[in-house]
Amino acid sequence: MEYTFIILLLPLVMFLLLGLCGHRMSHRTAGLLGTTGLGVITVLAYVVAYQYFSLPRVGADGGVYPTIIPFNFEWLRFTDSLHIDLGILLDPISVMMLVVITTISFMVHLYSIGYMHGEKGFQRYFAFLSLFSFSMLGLVVATNIFQMYIFWELVGASSYLLIGFYYTKASAVSASKKAFIVTRFADLGFLVGILILSFFSQTFDFQSLTTGNPLASMAGKTFLGLSVASWAMALIFMGGAGKSAMFPLHIWLPDAMEGPTPVSALIHAATMVVAGVYLVARLFPVYSQVPEVLDLITYVGAFTALYAAVVACVQTDIKRVLAFSTISQIAFMMVALGVASMSHGLGYMASMFHLFTHAMFKALLFLGAGAIIHAVHSNEMSSMGGLRKYMPLTHITFLIACLAIAGIPPFSGFFSKDEILAAAFDKSMFWGIWMTLVAGLTAFYMFRLYYNIFWGKEAHHEHTPHEAPKVMVFPLMFLALVTCVAGFIPFGEFVTSNGLPYHIHLEWSVAGTSVVVALIGILVATWMYKTPNNRPARMAASMSGLYKWAYHRFYIDEVYQFITHKIIFNGICSPIAWFDRHVIDGSMNGLAWITQKVSYGIRGLQSGQLQWYAWVFLAGAVIIALLVICL
Repeated sequence: MEYTFIILLLPLVMFLLLGLCGHRMSHRTAGLLGTTGLGVITVLAYVVAYQYFSLPRVGADGGVYPTIIPFNFEWLRFTDSLHIDLGILLDPISVMMLVVITTISFMVHLYSIGYMHGEKGFQRYFAFLSLFSFSMLGLVVATNIFQMYIFWELVGASSYLLIGFYYTKASAVSASKKAFIVTRFADLGFLVGILILSFFSQTFDFQSLTTGNPLASMAGKTFLGLSVASWAMALIFMGGAGKSAMFPLHIWLPDAMEGPTPVSALIHAATMVVAGVYLVARLFPVYSQVPEVLDLITYVGAFTALYAAVVACVQTDIKRVLAFSTISQIAFMMVALGVASMSHGLGYMASMFHLFTHAMFKALLFLGAGAIIHAVHSNEMSSMGGLRKYMPLTHITFLIACLAIAGIPPFSGFFSKDEILAAAFDKSMFWGIWMTLVAGLTAFYMFRLYYNIFWGKEAHHEHTPHEAPKVMVFPLMFLALVTCVAGFIPFGEFVTSNGLPYHIHLEWSVAGTSVVVALIGILVATWMYKTPNNRPARMAASMSGLYKWAYHRFYIDEVYQFITHKIIFNGICSPIAWFDRHVIDGSMNGLAWITQKVSYGIRGLQSGQLQWYAWVFLAGAVIIALLVICL
């Protein structure tokens, strides 16, 4: 499969071509060029997936798919065993991610031709999209953890460029900087974790890390009461938590809505936020050896899922509702990984299955939101209502996505979420009930969003809303179709923690309970929001404290502002800056002033006048003679 390098090469070429020569192209040419390039990559990804999963399995108990490295070369060598390579690794999860990334990216490219039509910087936008796709594709096929880190940082740079695409807006610039700084902080932990792991294991290579025992050399070594292995894997997870917007590093994602809506679809569905989940999944054989870190992942994921779901219940900006929905759903995937084990791979398979299905219906939700914003020119739900009459196709596709994320059969989200809940119940009754309640909240806030957009009281519009252009509607229809059928894919036959096939079967006690809880959430949302009434206002008033806190995201951003500005900047940085300016700079400036004064005072010694030199020589000789006589 040597041709797979084209999957990386082509988006890089598109980025360079559109970035350097795009200003000479028309919008139509640039859009078609970027979209065609992604179309070719998508076809290649599907060919790779077909060829790879057609390979015979190796081993007993059904066998495992082989790991293929069609392309690899050494880049930097540190020791005989420690070196950084650049290459392509094909195994079940990387091939699955190739399909997810290219499918969503192609749909986003196609959709953007209509959505971004007439925008200033159209060519630059498509260049950045190509860079984003290249970065994420390079991340998922990395053969070693340092190559992953390189592309990991490229993903961060790409998101910075796209979130801040409208660079004339102060809010967009602030959002891009916020995303960049928060994820850089998390990535510092990731880098330290990589260095610790590679120092003891003497390898960056994924195959060596996941098939051997890389933590053996750390046995017995501790730091601050925790094993070095725990520190290494927890710090690596810190990087994943930053990219995947886990609490408390989630603050950048809601503000990332300042970028164009198709970018939000790409970030939330197939690229940046799933990178953290993919990182934990890629190193899962190592994580399984440190159960305390898997417990940490479970705790962080479970709390984040509930926190984000509660906040999503009261947001009024449709993109922010979807942003907190993404945080909650990514947390579902993290919990599934946290409760998994190598011997019982249900949680691992469920996490990857939900990553696959969520990518499709979350992209559908964001692209549907883009079509709605395109029609009413507002993100606020108060500017919507009754849109089902004007946008029937968007209405149907959006409803399908809402049913899928709510976990209603036979849509894809039901099957993947059911497996996560089954894995949670398998771990403990507590986690099963916790995640089931979060699933109920998910159904409530998604249908609150649905009814406020397409039902309820119709808002006044300056222009009659209308359906989006065909180039924007086609991706909605395609993703809706995939959402309807993806749940029937026997995913466990392809992707599992130990590589062996896992036969998915519904646990009706879990599935039945989750469907009932989801239906209760939908019925409550229907009762409150389908028709105009004062029930939402009365409920908000009765729980005014909780409502206010949830609306303001429990003031986590304000806490960060207080810590950074009041404590770090004013309390620490300002005194340091004063010391630097007045003591350090003052000392240097004082030395310079003294040197200058002395220099001016003695410059006459180098006047160039022979008479003066002779006088000084004679005076010196007389002084020396007197000293000699006196002594």
